[in-house]
Amino acid sequence: MLEDLRLPAGLDGLVMRHRGDVRVRRHRHVELEVNLVVHGTATYLLGDRRYELAPGALTWLFPGQDHLLVDRSADHELWWAVFTPDVVARTVPALVGEDPPGSFSRHLGPRAVRALSRLFADLRTARDPLVINAGLGYLLAVAWRAFLDSDEVVDSTDVHPAVRAVAHALRTDPHAGGLGELARSVGLSPTYLSRLFKAQTGISLTRYRNQQRLHRFRLLHDGGATAMSAALEAGFGSYAQFHRVRASAVRVEDEAGVDQFPSWPGVVEETDVAEGERVVGRAVPDHAADRLGEQSGAVQAELADRHGQ
Repeated sequence: MLEDLRLPAGLDGLVMRHRGDVRVRRHRHVELEVNLVVHGTATYLLGDRRYELAPGALTWLFPGQDHLLVDRSADHELWWAVFTPDVVARTVPALVGEDPPGSFSRHLGPRAVRALSRLFADLRTARDPLVINAGLGYLLAVAWRAFLDSDEVVDSTDVHPAVRAVAHALRTDPHAGGLGELARSVGLSPTYLSRLFKAQTGISLTRYRNQQRLHRFRLLHDGGATAMSAALEAGFGSYAQFHRVRASAVRVEDEAGVDQFPSWPGVVEETDVAEGERVVGRAVPDHAADRLGEQSGAVQAELADRHGQ
């Protein structure tokens, strides 16, 4: 099922920066998507392939392709943009397609990453629709050129249909059955399913289930639900179980730290808005709006200069 991204009227796309908790459910949409990892690492399932993405990975995601984040490092950050079919057809016809064959994930060098990051940052703060649409087309073209100029393809592996089916069940059903029931549903023994899931996703089935529950809890709790009701609705058997799982997840990330994970120097800047906030064409917090307005003139001039080069 295609997801409606609810793009602002009159805009050819959207730009965001994600920190930490990126999308953790499989989704598709009619817009072409591009991701640029600038910090940390992540494991993605893209269609029937599994990718390990490190800093500098530029990945194109197509409308007919399910994509799902299954694991990430504590400091994972990426730039994210989507483009409407019309702007893709006008700008880079080679990217028109539902699910074209071949690999569409490559590693870029530090210079290309910094240049693209500056473009993403310009568009994230722009407010003039004329500037935004011109910039989206320019970003799309520059990102595609950077992709073509790189010959370092990101390695990928096939994902077993049983792993995809179980991941989907755990992601969509808060009360999905235990290991035995899941194994029966895909025709495997519990032991083999457990080993296969860990081998192909890089994390245990139990950890993946808990990640999904914690994500649902956050969404429900942020939406106004009490901690108790959010925990139960998210799939935890009790509030005590939720507390144990959350404490364990926090402890693991604290022990891991962020210094051990690679990143490109000089790429990521401090954000003005909350984690995952949509900025382009969306309402932003009052404390950020003034800063965004002050920068829009500079953004417009810089984009105009770049188009004239």
